Amino acid sequence: MAQVASVLGEAGVNIKAFSAPEVTGTGKLRLLVADLDGARTALRTAKIKFTEETALILSLENKPGALNEVADLLTQARINIKCGYCTPSREGKRAIVVLTVSNTDKALSILRNQSLDEF
Repeated sequence: MAQVASVLGEAGVNIKAFSAPEVTGTGKLRLLVADLDGARTALRTAKIKFTEETALILSLENKPGALNEVADLLTQARINIKCGYCTPSREGKRAIVVLTVSNTDKALSILRNQSLDEF
């Protein structure tokens, strides 16, 4: 993680969110960046292997059951959640949820009314 953060920082690429689960051996670092083209260039130049996938970013009410409503909508549409993580917003009234899913286009159409952004 230190190497990736250093390379992106030197390239002026802001990391907006990340997930780095604890694993034995080689892990997978998931990043949301402010400048995708800049991140691609910096990582390629540093010879750091990476893949890309679209992430959905939802701003939900920070209350019990809010995530369940989203998960139920995706389940009913037969869309699998591949990865997810969340954090409260600064003021704590919203929960910022990052998801990668098995069918991004279908999820986008279903979740349009759920304060959704696509990265």
